[in-house]
Amino acid sequence: MAHTGVMVLSRKLLSDQEQVLLHMRTHVKALIAPTVLLIIVVAAAGLGLGLMPSQWTPWGSWAVVGLAVVLVVLGTVRPWLNWLTTTYTVTDRRIITRRGILQRSGHDIPLHRINDVSYERGLVDRMLGCGTLVLSTAAEDPVTLPDVPHVEQVHVQVADALFASHRPDPRSPSTPQDYDR
Repeated sequence: MAHTGVMVLSRKLLSDQEQVLLHMRTHVKALIAPTVLLIIVVAAAGLGLGLMPSQWTPWGSWAVVGLAVVLVVLGTVRPWLNWLTTTYTVTDRRIITRRGILQRSGHDIPLHRINDVSYERGLVDRMLGCGTLVLSTAAEDPVTLPDVPHVEQVHVQVADALFASHRPDPRSPSTPQDYDR
């Protein structure tokens, strides 16, 4: 799984010869509640407009449409944009998180700083095929990446990258095999 259908991180954000192993958004389950809300708001607005007494028009119609627009923007568009702009990227050197619509924030964790990789999956996460990736570092609090799609496969790939980053370079003169010569 090289990446999960998401545009790969810009090359200018990577160091020389750094390779992207995984690039993904959070699980699409984040869009379930906003989609249900959209359906309810549109249905309620349609019902409100259809049943509105004629003496309330046009101001009543504008009020219903205005309220519906506000609810759709806050309850559907904003969560969709949050989902769209939240990404997790695993490279051969670090784990990169990016999020934010207008104000972007990010966090990079070098692989050599990670002591342990684990995951958590509740019942709903297991049904939907996602989970939370937990990265333990020397810092007190572990870094958690919620709603990672295919979390078990991602866990294996992160663990492989972690072990590869801790493996000594066979070309390095400080490896034990060079002392035998």
